[in-house]
Amino acid sequence: MPRAARFFGRLLALRWVVLAIYALVLPPAAWLAARVGQDNSIERLIVPTDVEAKAQRDFEEVFGGGEYAILVLEAPDPFAVAVLARLDALERELAKAPRVSSSSALSIHRRAKAGFEATPESAEAFRRFAAGSALLRKQGLVGDGFLAVALILDVRDREQRREALASVEAAIAATGGASGGESAPLTALRRIGQPYVTTYLDDATARSGPRGFALFMGLVVVLNLALYRSLRALMAFVITLGVSLALSIGFIGATGGTFSIVSPMVPMTILVTVTSTLVYLHSRFVDRAPGVELEAHHVEALTNKLVPCTASIAATAIGFAALAVSDIRPIREMGIWVAVGLGLSWVVVFTLFPVLQRVLRTPTREAKERAAPRFDRLIDRVPGATYRGRYAILLVALGLAGAGAGSLFGVPGLLPPMRLGIHPLEYVDRDTPLHADTSHMEARLPGLSIAEVWLKGGVGAVSEPEVLVGLHRFQQALEQDPEVGAVIGPTTILRLIRYVGGGGAGGAEAWPAEPDEVEQLAADLEALVPTEPLLQRFVQRRALGQTHLSVVTRAYDHEGFTRLRERIGQRWQEALRDTPALSAFEMRVVGLAPLQARMSQELVPTLVESFALTAVIVFATFLLVFRSGAARLMTMIPSLFAILVMFAFMRVTSIPLNVATILIASTVLGTSENDQIHFFWHFLERQREGGSVESALRHTLRVSGRAIFFATVINAGGFLAFASADLPPMRQFGVLSSVALTLSMIAGFTALPAALWLVLRAKPDPAADTSSPRPS
Repeated sequence: MPRAARFFGRLLALRWVVLAIYALVLPPAAWLAARVGQDNSIERLIVPTDVEAKAQRDFEEVFGGGEYAILVLEAPDPFAVAVLARLDALERELAKAPRVSSSSALSIHRRAKAGFEATPESAEAFRRFAAGSALLRKQGLVGDGFLAVALILDVRDREQRREALASVEAAIAATGGASGGESAPLTALRRIGQPYVTTYLDDATARSGPRGFALFMGLVVVLNLALYRSLRALMAFVITLGVSLALSIGFIGATGGTFSIVSPMVPMTILVTVTSTLVYLHSRFVDRAPGVELEAHHVEALTNKLVPCTASIAATAIGFAALAVSDIRPIREMGIWVAVGLGLSWVVVFTLFPVLQRVLRTPTREAKERAAPRFDRLIDRVPGATYRGRYAILLVALGLAGAGAGSLFGVPGLLPPMRLGIHPLEYVDRDTPLHADTSHMEARLPGLSIAEVWLKGGVGAVSEPEVLVGLHRFQQALEQDPEVGAVIGPTTILRLIRYVGGGGAGGAEAWPAEPDEVEQLAADLEALVPTEPLLQRFVQRRALGQTHLSVVTRAYDHEGFTRLRERIGQRWQEALRDTPALSAFEMRVVGLAPLQARMSQELVPTLVESFALTAVIVFATFLLVFRSGAARLMTMIPSLFAILVMFAFMRVTSIPLNVATILIASTVLGTSENDQIHFFWHFLERQREGGSVESALRHTLRVSGRAIFFATVINAGGFLAFASADLPPMRQFGVLSSVALTLSMIAGFTALPAALWLVLRAKPDPAADTSSPRPS
């Protein structure tokens, strides 16, 4: 490779110029990297071009955006004077909070009575009011042992959400704190809802990322000193990693990217890939043969590793780029960011790192002076051992891989396919108050997921009496559905207004049966919409042509929401038959529930499509790098074995597929293939010289065995750092990645040589003693 040799020779001669260029590029890259924010809102889980995401944006243009939360005040007697005084004070403080609107049974009662005083008489009147309303209980505002405050946060981004929740916390603090002690008579004040989950994810991700990177850098330091015993080599590694990371994250900042729940995997994947590549490069550099001039050896080592390192980084980068097929936005962005970051890192590895080796004068050692003779003796036994046990090794490997495939896809009649983790609590640590509060209230509330039934009609259509009657009947039909916990719409508010005003002849909350009463409700609607904020949330303010019904449900996954959408459609068709006036409206289901369902729908296609594309791309890379058909076919054996066994491990440990663990297959395939590329590069290198299978295996393991081992330790250890994360999906990803990468290395030292013996129909060299060490 004369061109590569000339390039590296010229590069080392201009080393100070190269350092100056990087010194100029690094500050703006670091500044751009520091601009990258964090946002885990539901809207960011789906790509902007998705039909559900576009529909939600159109809906918010009419009715405004917002996120829903609930404060639950628990007490032995929620109607006690002291409890109501606390609730009244809390709502008055919430009324001062920016971007926060609140509603409760007490606030509805207060408006009807033009105020509320915490006296025994007022408390008793409110008790009668709440007890007489099945509607309030159905909506979850009143329950056994609690009163709830519904919050609507008018927020669009992370900072607005934090501002709104901070003002909610200030209101809680100003009125007695959360629960216990000075907050009596409450036994608990629970916070529930998507804004709290999103903020928790933001904070947990922000904490977990730096912690994981710190642990990884500690691993780099320890292994670097153990391998090379040189502070200068350590400095070259750390500087190269830092520059690679700054350029990669700087690209995200330059393109306006924002981190989400899986984004810490981006810098970690880049770090582990670059570190393992540096191990391969530097291990080749330090093994200098006796009498070889340093400069010539340096150029030769770089040239020798250029193709396998480039191929391994390219395979990893393009493999991650395959994630761009996903409609889950964080996964798509992760794939693109990792691919671009690895491309930039490849430039850094083959320009800055060689220059640092020369400038810092990182030491070499003669090849005969090995620092790990025990390891060399161990890998010397691999060829003979794998030949003798080749059938048993491959049978065990195939059995374990088959068990993994069954764990993932299921076994008809015996085992269902692997579970999808979609419920919001899957992403929250069990030891947090948020998890405890949500779990405690989940069965007592109508649900935590909201789908919006959006009805678009002509000007003034919503206030037509016949339409109001039809909307009421449609809502009543929806509330009978087992998938529905509660339905809130304009007729709900009108019924409450009628109830607090004394009701009609048909009962306190009954829909009026007389036409003149319906006419009066229609007139009330037209009069109240311009002044009543709660009605403005449900009815188009000026044209009165659009409205929506909020369907509260416990349907989180795609299957549950599909059933819900179908039943909403059926009920709508029935309503059209019963009330022809509703035909003026176009019905569509939007909201956060469809977005959550869409994400769950895309999890399995993301796993299958991205893995298939990654496998095809990696295999295409092998077609370019290797001419041997056997090499092309067998390079994926360790990775495929590790991935399938990992799915069996997930099944045994009850780890579900979620937005993080869905990435395991592509991550492991893209990362572990580096080892196989280096393995076969040196295996074929010896075979081209006329060596036998045994001598090629010995040469491969001698030249790259230690590097493969320590690169795997770095890769597995790097991802294992995520086991300290606060988020369960990130912890699971860290453990699974580490397990799979370790399994891939084991298969690379056992199943791969065993397969080579069989496929190539080779036998040990006649003169070789395969039971004892033998020099390469």
